[in-house]
Amino acid sequence: MSSIIVQNLSKCYQVAVKKPGLKGTLTHFFHRNYREIKAVQNISFRIESGEMVGFLGANGAGKTTTLKMLTGLIYPSEGSITVAGYIPFRRQTPFLTKMSLVMGQKQQLLWDLPALDSLRINGAVYQIPEKIFQKRLEELAQMLDIKDKLTQPVRKLSLGERMKAELLAALLHHPQVLFLDEPTLGLDVNAQATIRTFLKEYNQRYQATILLTSHYMADITALCQRVLLIHQGELIYDGSLEQLVERFAPYREIKVELANPLSSQELAQYGEIEVLEGPEVRFLVQRDKLTTTLAKILSQLDVIDLNVTDPPIEEIIGRLFQSGNVNVN
Repeated sequence: MSSIIVQNLSKCYQVAVKKPGLKGTLTHFFHRNYREIKAVQNISFRIESGEMVGFLGANGAGKTTTLKMLTGLIYPSEGSITVAGYIPFRRQTPFLTKMSLVMGQKQQLLWDLPALDSLRINGAVYQIPEKIFQKRLEELAQMLDIKDKLTQPVRKLSLGERMKAELLAALLHHPQVLFLDEPTLGLDVNAQATIRTFLKEYNQRYQATILLTSHYMADITALCQRVLLIHQGELIYDGSLEQLVERFAPYREIKVELANPLSSQELAQYGEIEVLEGPEVRFLVQRDKLTTTLAKILSQLDVIDLNVTDPPIEEIIGRLFQSGNVNVN
């Protein structure tokens, strides 16, 4: 059963254009000209119940705009959306109790009060009975390892502890659908790992549907088997990470440590040189030429160590956007 259904979704904004100077200001005041910005253009996808999906794109690609439409914060210009069986922008109470939105750059906890006070407010807003509130609070606080921090003012919590408390607040009412916008933004490596572990466990325990955006690809690779890729407002890919690598990176990465350093001119015949630092060199080689290239390297160069891997997913997506090669047909 699909928790999220998006069909031909678009969002356009009318933005006033003003020329500089006094004349431009007066003209702008009495007669405004507008230009249209297409933030999201005719995207369609479905997400099944219990599925955890990554939502990728560069800054300004349309990710946050899409999330805001999915949560009912803004109206779509065209198309249709259903989330947990409801139309988001109608903001019906049953819909609001079945979904939650966590944004790494925003907070819902009251800054000067202990996190527990804000959690009690959330419990009252969602009309959670006291026994159920205490049970969920205990369970989620234990999963997030934050129970002993909930009585401290939010302003005294570390960034990682605040994000844990934000997640706890967003999940007290056990939403069926969870939207996460950069939940690990600014966190250190250990805090990021803790959040990922929690989200994975929460998804498995409650079969919650999760749509996750993140600029940290480690979040996506650790949690999501499926990704949606948006570029300039258009959905350009919907599928597995493995297929993404195969489709957009038809090459492998060869890392070689040589006994003696060689120049880039001497090494150019073996592949595209990505990095050359003394005796260490990293090549990019077409997959269909990999076996031949490896044999050539091993027979012609004095190799101490050699390793073959797929290139980092960050590089694949970065190359995809930079080249403008966004056609998935």
